[in-house]
Amino acid sequence: MKGLILSGGKGTRLYPLTYTRAKQLIPVANKPVLFRVIEAIRDAGITEIGIIIGDTGPEIRETVGDGAQFGVEITYIPQDAPLGLAHAVKIAHDFIGNDRFVMFLGDNVIQGGISPLIADFAHHDEWNSQIVLTAVEFPEQYGVAQLSDDGRIERLIEKPKQPPSNLALVGIYMFDHHIFQATDEIKPSFRGELEITDAIQWLIENGYSVYPHIHTGWWIDTGRPGDMLTANSLVLEELKPEIRGTVDAASEVDTRVTIQAGAEIVNSVIRGPAIIGQNTRIVNSYVGPFTSIYHDVVIENSEIERSIVLEHSTVCDIPTRIQDSLIGRHASVGINTLRPKAIKMHLGDHSRLELL
Repeated sequence: MKGLILSGGKGTRLYPLTYTRAKQLIPVANKPVLFRVIEAIRDAGITEIGIIIGDTGPEIRETVGDGAQFGVEITYIPQDAPLGLAHAVKIAHDFIGNDRFVMFLGDNVIQGGISPLIADFAHHDEWNSQIVLTAVEFPEQYGVAQLSDDGRIERLIEKPKQPPSNLALVGIYMFDHHIFQATDEIKPSFRGELEITDAIQWLIENGYSVYPHIHTGWWIDTGRPGDMLTANSLVLEELKPEIRGTVDAASEVDTRVTIQAGAEIVNSVIRGPAIIGQNTRIVNSYVGPFTSIYHDVVIENSEIERSIVLEHSTVCDIPTRIQDSLIGRHASVGINTLRPKAIKMHLGDHSRLELL
């Protein structure tokens, strides 16, 4: 089997962070989401992985490399324009050949990995496709599956006004080579894209076997800031804490905290689950639960909770607690004591600032 990861989107819902970084490379619990997807596929026993790339392809190539750091072999497949998930499958035909494969959206985080899914599909040679579904609270916001009495997927409906079930498509798909015929047969949707739901529906209507895999754990599409913070919180709870940096005697670090190599904690309180990245310094500060501080960050005389701070940023002398926040790379958050007092800022497009 082979793996196919879709990593070509622009991530407009995460602006301004994704103006300068591929959304799949934003870290959750100090590890880029794309790395977690690659590792999930590798841990399922698949070592040949294709990655669909778009405008952010050069950054993804540079960061991921040839796959050796993960113990896999990576092939990059450029997609000239975002023409739909089924189009991504179509252009991957030369890489996939006649092999069965798993397709995984590169900005999704799922509890427990995909090894059970791979094993399930591998044990049923007669299945042509298997689609991961999960129960959701508002199915009208998703692509929804209707199941037949014998357990197959009977119909897929995109954002139905009256959902036939609460089972939504997660963004993980298993296919055999028949999917390529489906992508050749379907037409672009009103959005001008080849929709994967149309390709799967073509399989169903032409007598091919499409079965569900019901995922009962959590799943997060990290496309929005709130979703990114939620995914960060869930993954932090799963980490096995370890202290590899230095913690001075005046600091208090609880048992659910990971301190990565080279990090320094000075006269500070860290309450987990939380992670402090390599070569980061926390001085006279409080870092609260569900917070990820990436590498080479300085936090001094400040408090922060349920937030993500990216690399090479500084947060200093903030008089009130920062919470539920995403702070990008090379950012500086501080207080100017000069008079006359005023609020001074440099905000990118689609930024949001809330003053207390």
